[in-house]
Amino acid sequence: MLVDTDFALLQKQRVGLIAHRASVVDGQHLATLIYEHPSVELGALFAPEHGLFGTGEAGALIGDSFDPVTDTVVFSLYGDNRSPSQEALQDLDMLVYDLQDVGTRFFTYTSTLGLAMQAAAEADLPIVILDRPNPLGSTLQGPTLPTDMTSFIGMYPLPSAYGLTSGELATLIKQEQWLPGLDRLSLTVVPMQNWDPSTPWHETGLQWIPPSPNLPTPDAALVYPGTVLFEAMSVSEGRGTNEPFQLIGTPWIDGAALATHMNDLDLAGVRFEAASFTPESMSDAAPSPRFLGQELHGVRIVVTDPTLVTGLEIGLHLADAVLRQGEAIGVEPAATIDRPGIFDRLAGSSAARSALLAGADIDQLIASFEADHVLFSSLVASVALYD
Repeated sequence: MLVDTDFALLQKQRVGLIAHRASVVDGQHLATLIYEHPSVELGALFAPEHGLFGTGEAGALIGDSFDPVTDTVVFSLYGDNRSPSQEALQDLDMLVYDLQDVGTRFFTYTSTLGLAMQAAAEADLPIVILDRPNPLGSTLQGPTLPTDMTSFIGMYPLPSAYGLTSGELATLIKQEQWLPGLDRLSLTVVPMQNWDPSTPWHETGLQWIPPSPNLPTPDAALVYPGTVLFEAMSVSEGRGTNEPFQLIGTPWIDGAALATHMNDLDLAGVRFEAASFTPESMSDAAPSPRFLGQELHGVRIVVTDPTLVTGLEIGLHLADAVLRQGEAIGVEPAATIDRPGIFDRLAGSSAARSALLAGADIDQLIASFEADHVLFSSLVASVALYD
């Protein structure tokens, strides 16, 4: 939409652009389009986790760099600084944000968004959010994060999957003043046209450009809200394969039994296949995956109907089944959830971990999130941009 208006919002401005690999319009990177426009000056680039071209490993710190294509410095927002410095902003007229997000609270672009807004407010710069689809649509999943659990992998009181686009989330962050200093922020959202939040990605006609190295497909993004929990367990979430977040395994899982159990649950939109796999070093995605070079056994999650998938439901049931299998052969559940603090931040509270350790009813756990969803739906009604 910005390009179709010949960059009307940016005319005669020196622009800082927050972008990554998926910041593409009709096959061209937005940084190049701005750089080549005669009436807009590209003053600086800013890159989130994974870097400007999406090759950084998850959690790997990134330094400042230089983009030779646009002859522009690239300031890292996932290194020594997590927000644009005032020095980096001082010669700019405007900040533009164009990151394809995946609609989950713990995907770090949500934190980058708010911190960029806060930095822009401090510098008295207007910020423009270029909206893109939420691959999870408007579905709400998981509990609302309590304020005493905030971190860079969860900075706001959002459900695990919060059902908003980046533009809607930015509006909500400003409206609720979830970060100091946003009252004076000049915020503009460039909305999409013709997007229905209930439309699966593959029906939008848009190319999927991985927003991070380990979300290579829309199907991976759909299950990610739940299978991300395995990042905090001594279980492979499929990093080091071509199917991250859709392959789950350990050396000791009985894959056939696990697949049968999971299919018997009849979870909507997916089926499970027994799978064996060996994580390998993948330089642009997972240089050092867990269980490197070891043969693992578990399941493959196959998406059969993307309109019905609830990733967190899948992840919680699958984690429960893995823990129960482990118990049966003497592997303590608390030893399998080996990063409890990270697990709780991803899950949104300690309640999920407690329920899993105790072997509690997972459906009851999931039902307990509904009260949060009712409250959150009421909160966000005023920021909705799409029916």
